[in-house]
Formats: sequence, structure tokens, C-alpha cells
Amino acid sequence: MSVPRGVALERTLYTLAAPVLAVAPNIAPESPVHSVVQVAGAAGAVSIGRAVLDAFNGSSGTGPRILRWSPLALAAAVDIAARNTAGWGPWCMDVLAAAGWAAAGWLVLPVSRGRGRRLPAAPALPVPQPVQQEQETVVDDGADSFTRQVRRLWEGRGLPARTVVITAHPHDGVPHDLTMLLRSAEPGRPISGLTDEVVAAAFGVETGDVTIRQVVRQYGREGGPSWRQVDITPDANERRRKAPTPQQWWADRIGAVGGPVPGSEFVREVRDDQRRVTHYIAQVPDELGEPRVNLHALAAEMRTKYDEGRLFVTIDGGQILISLWDTSPLAQVFPATRALLTPDKDGRWVTGYLGNGQPARNRVYTDRGAAHGIFVAPSGGGKTQLMALHVAADALFGAVVMLATEAPDEKTAALGEHTARYGVGALYMLRLLRALNALMEIRGEMPWDDGHVHEWDPGRPGCPYRLVSAYLDEFLSAARDGLYGAEVMDLAERISVKGRKYGLGIKVAGQSIYVQDGFTQLLCENLRENCIPVVLKVAPKKVADMFKALGVSAEHIPEPLPRSFSPAEKGRIERVMNGEPEPPSDSNTGGAGWIVEGKTPDVLRTLFMDFKNGIDDFFPDTVAQLTDHEITALEERGLWFDWTLPPQPGEFGPEPDDEDDDGDGYADRRGRARSPRRSGSRQDTITSPREALEALKHLTGNR
Repeated sequence: MSVPRGVALERTLYTLAAPVLAVAPNIAPESPVHSVVQVAGAAGAVSIGRAVLDAFNGSSGTGPRILRWSPLALAAAVDIAARNTAGWGPWCMDVLAAAGWAAAGWLVLPVSRGRGRRLPAAPALPVPQPVQQEQETVVDDGADSFTRQVRRLWEGRGLPARTVVITAHPHDGVPHDLTMLLRSAEPGRPISGLTDEVVAAAFGVETGDVTIRQVVRQYGREGGPSWRQVDITPDANERRRKAPTPQQWWADRIGAVGGPVPGSEFVREVRDDQRRVTHYIAQVPDELGEPRVNLHALAAEMRTKYDEGRLFVTIDGGQILISLWDTSPLAQVFPATRALLTPDKDGRWVTGYLGNGQPARNRVYTDRGAAHGIFVAPSGGGKTQLMALHVAADALFGAVVMLATEAPDEKTAALGEHTARYGVGALYMLRLLRALNALMEIRGEMPWDDGHVHEWDPGRPGCPYRLVSAYLDEFLSAARDGLYGAEVMDLAERISVKGRKYGLGIKVAGQSIYVQDGFTQLLCENLRENCIPVVLKVAPKKVADMFKALGVSAEHIPEPLPRSFSPAEKGRIERVMNGEPEPPSDSNTGGAGWIVEGKTPDVLRTLFMDFKNGIDDFFPDTVAQLTDHEITALEERGLWFDWTLPPQPGEFGPEPDDEDDDGDGYADRRGRARSPRRSGSRQDTITSPREALEALKHLTGNR
């Protein structure tokens, strides 16, 4: 390895000067050489003292200065020792000291020269700066080494946005994340131009890894527009992207602006292995109002599809419960049991189960009297099954159940065996409603055990009559009947208003409750206010109108149910390539729909009553009947007889004399004369071409 020329020259001088230091004090003690050595030694000692003093003041580069001046001070020490020893000293110490001094010069000189020319060690951050620049721009304020390193980096980037680093702190557990406090380089001036991009460029990170925050004034430290706090978190963000915590995942994917539930904050996650469902609980701050949920976007974030029926949301004020099932609960079959159908002390019983697994309950009475009912479902949607559940619950409560349907079927006939009265046709339904209308008058005069008359209350003892629950299946078809429809609608409307006070409830079942289909607005409102409607699967285009008719606000109208809750069978691409047909779709949505107890409809799957295996076990052994007093009173009014008989003489008014018939009367389909409809009927209610034709015939007397 080549030696620099200056180093070689100084080593030569050390070699030549060593004999002089040893010989001069012993041969010529008064020689001027001693004065020169002492003056040089004094200069070296003074320089060493200054270097030590600078080291105490925090100055850098003092070590090389001490090494550079130490040979002069040591030479003076060797000279003084040689002059004060007798002769050459014991064991020729003068010679040994001079030789040691020369050897030390040989070894120390190159090191001292190299240290003097090298810059201080570079910090961990890039772009190290010379010591002179640090001394010029950074005031020594006792900052730690990490802050000084960040300062050098910040200065090397040109003091972005004309700011200086006051403090910097590393984050625990990550090598590159830090937080630094910045101040405007011009005191009293606000910081401007400091952006995420500027900071990210200075540190060589992504823009998303930078967060700039305002600084609030604290005791002993200023704040305001001249200060900013900056977080640089590339490591934490990378870990958040690869393995986020539940809180981070929720904040980034669910509760973020534009997310499925914007503004929501994750609370906790609960897994129910027994029921195979995972619950996510979140909270929306009060200032954001009612939570807004995008079900389709939420399903995508939960790695499912809305059509699979596995995801359900329950909102309670500002709290949100998201239930994600392993398999759709709506695809399950919940067998009905007598225990589930038996009303409790409050008259409530289990109709089915909600999408979140919670029991869905209906009631046989309310705090305002007997409960009415609304059942809406298309053909094959499970309406008869639902009606059977309600009939069983009423019977188990001890109510007198009567059933009238517009058209017979196997299940309804089997259900009729467990009712006090069962019949088919619009005429039968009209006779049933006439009896109920008369019962309001009869019960209004029946004294209780205390001798007074009261409104029906299941909690008050001494009631002289039973709850009556009348089921009107395919009600709208009967209400549109050309002969009896108007009176059917009139009586149903009247009973819906006052029947609850006398323990009379009517349960209307059909495929629609639209006013335009013949349902009066008053009837719909009265039933809705005194019942818990159940709407089973309806056509997607009718969902909005159906719930609007039930008084559900637009923001709470639910999404249509999927056509099937079974997951689609995989392998369609292979079937297409092989020319194979698609498997039949699994239509398993019978009994699935909504129950509307509050302002928000909840998805449910109703209990299943197996008619094939018999339904006797769901009903009490005896069928409840009206009291003898009520039956006698109805018989006196000509309203209690075999309702399956054809129209009886005088049932619809006095029989007209054929010879004196002035054309006001008309003949029924069997040729029997009838009187015109009662004055209270809606003769002007025409909802179909057939009714218009019938009305025209009546006016002209043609038959």
C-alpha cells in the first residue's frame, strides 16, 4: 500500500529528531535546541487544552486535533526528562524515551491525518451533510441523535416548504416510521406549501404513507399555523394492507367515506359456532344521524352476494348488527311445534325466525283489544301455511276461530276441521261478516261479572265472551264479487274500526292489499294499526308498492328477496363446454318474506306445518264456540244457521211479488228474487268490466 508523501516526510523527521532529543540534553545542556523544543511543546499543550475544552462544549473533530498536537507536547516532556536525569539515565532511559517518541510518531501520524480529513459518520437516513453545514443551519439545542439525523435529511432536501425540524421520534417496532414536529423557518409566518406529496418526496415514500396534522398550542410550546405535525408510516401502512386488524379492516373497507356503512366504527366481532353465524357490531356517531347501509356493497366486502341470503343487517339507533351466516337461514326449514305456537301471557307467539336468527313473534291481541291480521303472498308463497300457524295460535289461546275462503283447497279444508265455522264462497264470507257485525251490538250489551259493560280486555277478569278471530282467505276476490262484494267490503271495514273493542279480530289474506285492487284505504289503515303484517315473497316489481300501501316509508322499503336461497351450483363453464343442460333451479323461498312490526320490515322464514303428517297435534282437543247467549241472539236476528245454504227467503230483504215487481229487484243466479243492495253498500264501486256489465243489467232489468 503506497504511503502519502506528507506522511513519509513526517516519519523521516521523527526518525531524525529522535537522536537529537536523546543526545542534546546530555552533550549540550545549554543548547538552543532545548528552547525550540520547549516552545513547540508549549504550543502543543495549549492546542490540546483548547481541543479538550471544545469537546466539552459539544464540538466535533476534537480527537484528531489532540492526536495532531500530542507529538510536540511529548517531545517537550522527553527533553525535560533527559535534562533532569543523571547521565543517560538508568538503563539508558533517555535513548529509550526518544526511540519510543519516534515510534509513536510513526504510528499516530497517519491515523491523525486520516481522521482529520474524514467527515462524521452518516446517519441512517440518506444524504449525509458535512459538519460545517450542520453547524451553520442547526442550533445545538440538545436534540437526540435521531432528531439530528432527521434534521440533516430535511436540510439535505432543501428544507421543504421552508420548515425546520424541531423534534423527531421513531415508532416502536418498525424501522422506518416516525413522527416529526415542524416549524416555519421564518418565525411568525404560517407554513404554506407543505403537502403530502412534498413530505413523501423528501422521505422517498408513498403519498398515502404521510399524514399532516394541525398542532394545538400546549403549555410551554406554541401552536397554530406556524406548526405542523407529520407522521410518516410506510411500515405500518404496509402491514395494514397485508394483515390489517379488524378495526383497520373496518375503517378502510366498511366505514370509510363511500363505503357500505360510511362513518361507522368497529366495536367487536362475535362468532357463534353452534348457530354457524358471525356477528359484527358497529357504531355510528350520533352526529351522523341514522346509519346508511348499502347492502349490495356490504355483501361484496363480506365476500358473499346479496342473493345468497346469508347477510342480514339490524339497526338499533346508532348501533348496527351485521350477521353473516355460513349458510342462509332462510334456506332452512323450521318445524312448527305446539310450544312455539302457544301464546304467552302477553299474547305473543313465534311465527318464524328472522334473518339474524331472532324469533319473529306475532300476537293474538294488542293493548287496544283484539288483533287483526294481514297476510300477503302470491300463489305458492306459503300463505295457507302462515294462516294455519295463526289459526293454531288463536285456538291455543282459546279463541273462537271462523274461516271463510273464496275458493276451496286441500289445506284450507283440513284447517277448517279445527275451526268453529268453515265455508267457501263470497256468500259464506258475507254471512260470517254479518254475524260479526251483529256480535258487536250483542257484546256491547253483555254485562261482565261486576254487572257493568266493558271493552274487551284479556287481562281483566269476568269477561262473558271469548275472543273471536275470523279469517278471510282471498278476501279481495270475494270483495270484487258482483253480488256480495260491496257489502263484504263495507262490513269488513266496519269491523276493522270497532271490532277490536268487542274481542273481534279479522285476519285478511290475499295476494294484494292495493287500494286500486279494491282494498279501501280505511280498511288497510285500521288493519295495519292493529296487527303485525306478514308479507311473503312477492314479485320484485311489487315490493315498493306493497310496502308503501302498508305505510312503510321509502327509506325503509327492503330489497326484493332472491329467487332462491341455495348457492348456485358450480361448474357452469364446464357444462357449457360439454353442451350439458343446467340443473333445475331450487325454488326454496316458500314461507320467506317480511314481518312488519315496527317501521322497518324484517326478513323472516315462517315455521313449517306439515299437513301430510297431520296437524291435529297443533290444536287443542276441543274447538271453542260462541256462548249460548250469543248464538241465541244471532238466531233471533236470522244470522246463525247453516251458512253453506243458498240465499234464504228474506235474508237479503223482503221477497218481492213477481206481479208487482217494479224492476228495482233482480233475480239471483239460481232464479230466486233478491232485493237491491242495502243503502250502505257501494253501488258505485266498479272495479272490473264484469261489474260494469252487471250494473248495466241491473239498471236495465235485463238478465
